[in-house]
Amino acid sequence: MIRKPTRAMVRTGLLISLIVATLASLPATAGERPVPRFVSIKADEVNVRVGPGKQYPLKWTFVVAGVPVEIIAEWDNWRKIRDWEGQEGWVHSALLSSRRTVIVTGDKRILYRRADETSPPVVRLRPGIIATVEDCVEGWCRVEVRNYRGWLRRGDFWGVYPDEMIE
Repeated sequence: MIRKPTRAMVRTGLLISLIVATLASLPATAGERPVPRFVSIKADEVNVRVGPGKQYPLKWTFVVAGVPVEIIAEWDNWRKIRDWEGQEGWVHSALLSSRRTVIVTGDKRILYRRADETSPPVVRLRPGIIATVEDCVEGWCRVEVRNYRGWLRRGDFWGVYPDEMIE
């Protein structure tokens, strides 16, 4: 015997459909990291595309691993990134690393032994050098670059937010 749905059944079905549609449209929060955030390029050859998928044309290719990039949007397994020059494009998430790096900007920069401009210099770094971030405190970040460790002023590089603390 087939029963005709009652108004209560129809309302319940519509309510359930509305709840499911609302939940499906919300981003998952478990394990998600904030956007924007900094990451680095994982491989020596990473294609950057116009859109989030292999069907989109290439914009350019990174040819050095470790370059810092900023994730500014996410879609499925694709991340929209911005590089230190302000160029934007899409990269598959498998080609990005959570390892934090920075790129030296401006003129030659001094890597100091301590987070203090009066401390002894360790080495001079030219623009474009990539360093791994170890930690950041107010105004300074401790980095490692080519077996040298020391402190850089925050204004000497790109890849860390102004008030971001890294431990």
